[in-house]
Amino acid sequence: MPNRIADELFHLIKTLEKGEKRNFKLYVSRNISSDELKIITLFDAIDKLDQYDEEVILKKNPSIQKQQLSNLKSHLYKQILSSLRLIRNDQSVDIQLHEMLDHARILYNKGLYHQSLKVLQKIKELAGHFNQMTFWMQALFFEKKIESLHITRSFDDRAELLSKEMEELSKRLSMVGKLSNLSLQLYGWYIKNGHVRDEKDIDSIKTFYHDNIPDGIADCNGFYEKLYLSQSQAWFGFIMQDMLAYYKHCSRWVDQFDKEPQMIWVEPQQYIKGMHNLLNAHFMLRNDKRFEQDLEKFENFCNSKEGEANINNQVQGFVYLYLAKINQQILKGNFSEGVKLVPLIEEKIAAYEVQLDKHRTLVFYYKIACLYFGLGDFEKAVEYLNKIIHWKADLRTDIQCYARLLHLISHYELGNDMIIESQVKSVYRFMSNMKNLSSVETRIFTFLRKVFSLSRKELNMHLQILFDELKPLENNPLEARSFLYLDILSWLDSKLKGVPVQDVIAEKYRLRNS
Repeated sequence: MPNRIADELFHLIKTLEKGEKRNFKLYVSRNISSDELKIITLFDAIDKLDQYDEEVILKKNPSIQKQQLSNLKSHLYKQILSSLRLIRNDQSVDIQLHEMLDHARILYNKGLYHQSLKVLQKIKELAGHFNQMTFWMQALFFEKKIESLHITRSFDDRAELLSKEMEELSKRLSMVGKLSNLSLQLYGWYIKNGHVRDEKDIDSIKTFYHDNIPDGIADCNGFYEKLYLSQSQAWFGFIMQDMLAYYKHCSRWVDQFDKEPQMIWVEPQQYIKGMHNLLNAHFMLRNDKRFEQDLEKFENFCNSKEGEANINNQVQGFVYLYLAKINQQILKGNFSEGVKLVPLIEEKIAAYEVQLDKHRTLVFYYKIACLYFGLGDFEKAVEYLNKIIHWKADLRTDIQCYARLLHLISHYELGNDMIIESQVKSVYRFMSNMKNLSSVETRIFTFLRKVFSLSRKELNMHLQILFDELKPLENNPLEARSFLYLDILSWLDSKLKGVPVQDVIAEKYRLRNS
């Protein structure tokens, strides 16, 4: 068997909990012959490994022949999935609906048409309650098939009612498809490019958005229609750096779940993502009190039965909860508390290596570097920034750029003049090639080029000049991204006052909340 499949089996087994492993063995012992019990031997052998190694498996388990291994692995993979399906069907409405469709098919094949129709009606009711329109549509197709092939005499005007129901459902599914496509494409644009960088970006994303937003959005009443519309509008606002619009539509995103709380059980990942973006909007706008309230709400969810229901929820909950916890300490200027989170974050990143995407790991490294920078531990900041700079991944060019800029400033703080002198040009060229160079960065580079020849008195004068030049750009839409990723004004203020960066930010927090 190809290594890819072997790796998939290995990773599947490593995600199993104790109860799931126990259930698998019970399931296998009940459902396969004694001749096939070698898959339990293979299961135990793989479960004991830290890394997949076929030679070790064959050496320690002589009952398994090399020529059998490929088929055994395929069989084992299928049996694990079958056993998981049986114990997880009460935790997923779509699995329940699949099972009910199977029951309706079995009853139909037995010629029990009325019983099949009753099951289909229950499917439609359950699907309607949980907004599962694709299952509703499947039940409706099956219902139409039964009514067209058999005389059921279920009730009058059946054909007209089913046709009308199909037409309305088709319209809803079409709208959901268009809005979910738009949301996904906007999110993909952001992952690749970050925020708009110039007028060309603004014109491009505006044209794309307005060309793809479907007609009739004012009439969107269903859960998924409103959810994907809120997502699309939130991504558009975020990309455009219109943080008020971003906040408004993130609030609506989460509001959909507050209005229909049963959907948190069905779409926990969408709820988690919505809470993350709402907290991010609070952070960007410095909504300190609302940030604290919603962070507590989110943490309560992450520690709830729904939040811990499966590995997906646990991983996504960890990612967004701890990014928010870092942001909480950055808001407060409490970097010494923030770095206390780092060991647990590192531990979780290692534990969730299979499930965690590279993009999230990059964001964690950048946020951790910011914590150490704010604390004044510039060597640790450089350590985490190097992880980003040397990462071979074409993701988040904005983070790649700001990591390099913060890397330069950290070396400036460490007094590594030779490193700065050699890297200023290469970083400037890198950011220029990425089309990521704004007025803010240009002024910072100009300053860094001068520092080598400045006396202490001249240095303070140029720090003040740089501060005065950057301060008016803080509210410029095309420059805002620089201040979102790099709080350069607080750093300059700290240099001018001769105090740590965290003291400057803590004072800003105190004044906002006094």
